[in-house]
Amino acid sequence: MSTREARGIPAQQSEEETVAHYLQQNPEFFENHLPLLARLRLPHARGSSTISLVERQVEVLRERHASLEQKLADFVTVARANDAVAEKLHRFTRRLLRAQTRQSAIEQLEASLREDFDSFQSVLVLFGEQDAVVPQRFVRQVDREDVNLKSFESLFTSGKPRCGQARDSQREFLFAADAPDIGSVALVPLGDHGSLGLLALGSTDRDRFHPGMSTDFLARLADLISDVLSRP
Repeated sequence: MSTREARGIPAQQSEEETVAHYLQQNPEFFENHLPLLARLRLPHARGSSTISLVERQVEVLRERHASLEQKLADFVTVARANDAVAEKLHRFTRRLLRAQTRQSAIEQLEASLREDFDSFQSVLVLFGEQDAVVPQRFVRQVDREDVNLKSFESLFTSGKPRCGQARDSQREFLFAADAPDIGSVALVPLGDHGSLGLLALGSTDRDRFHPGMSTDFLARLADLISDVLSRP
């Protein structure tokens, strides 16, 4: 066994790693060598000059403090955004609960998406028989075997919301005359693997709905809508 190994230092460790390991294991080193501490100079992080070890430590602590402050600010921003979404979801739920009929629920759904979520390009695709009175611009009632639904099969198979870009044929089927203005979409299957239909939310902003965004909120929205539409 070598002397390095006997001192608990791995044989393959570099000289820099050896020094760092020694200082970590002997925190009193500089206390016992104060003259050396006073002579140590380090490159300044923002220039060509040098500063003392103590000054560099102060700089590092300031940088860490600034980093922690930024992280805290980011957490606060996210928390406020989540609170806002939770409040909107609460209003949305109350609207649907107050609806006495399926038609009323659909009307409240359209109004909430437009008024609470600023979603002016939204389409509800439903399978089955035509309802007597529904918001025609908002609701698209089609047969489950409609050929236009073929391009949505992977969405129905996954049974999960999807965000990002849509094919031209999908946008044209969902948004008709507004299709050229749609930059990004959120597609939300309703029911078990889209057994009831789907909700499409469109935006002129290409970054409003993107593949990397969380879809947890959309999944909860889908559960609420599906439950309401399944009521007798």
